[in-house]
Amino acid sequence: MSDDCCSNDAERAATGDPGRERLVLWIALVINAGMFAVELIAGGHAGSSSVQADSVDFLADAANYAVSLAVVGAIASRRAKAAALKGVSMAMLGFGILVVTIVRAIQGELPRAEIMGVIGVAAVAANLLVLWLLLAFRHGDANRRSVWICTRNDVAGNLAVLIAASGVVATRSVWPDAIVAFGMAILAIQSGWQITGAARQEMESARRAAAFRGMDPDEPRLT
Repeated sequence: MSDDCCSNDAERAATGDPGRERLVLWIALVINAGMFAVELIAGGHAGSSSVQADSVDFLADAANYAVSLAVVGAIASRRAKAAALKGVSMAMLGFGILVVTIVRAIQGELPRAEIMGVIGVAAVAANLLVLWLLLAFRHGDANRRSVWICTRNDVAGNLAVLIAASGVVATRSVWPDAIVAFGMAILAIQSGWQITGAARQEMESARRAAAFRGMDPDEPRLT
């Protein structure tokens, strides 16, 4: 009973206040854009595939928040289309990470574990803050859930970077870093598929509802 009440309250918080939603998304956008720049530079300096993969993930999330800001208050079909676009982008990002990881593994350059560790801790802190801000969004539509899923995956990825740093220290090998980056790529692909599937279901529901009313699903209802 209490869980259902909490879920309903959270959903109202996520869907009933566009002004609050925009503020939260702007904060998340700024945090992710900043961490992208930090990880991109630090990951290149450290020679770490996992950190660089995480930097691209921060960039993708910043883009996701920007898209979400653009559709706050929009009708269901347009929000679903935005979510589908983000899902496809996430899956493509995953494939790109796979390619980068393979190249770095072949090169065999040993990453600098101390930089990986420091950046990993900073990334965890940043994403936990964003995750807390977006807590209510996990009960929203496909577009809002995609924002929650992206951030949830980021926390897991940040923790994995810390594990990779420990593995590099322990083994003096590039492979812990490469394995973590590979796992992050698979997670991105799976999440993109999940988001796209949910968005397709919502677009289909919108089409059926519009057909029943004799309306264009992309036009707002007058009632």
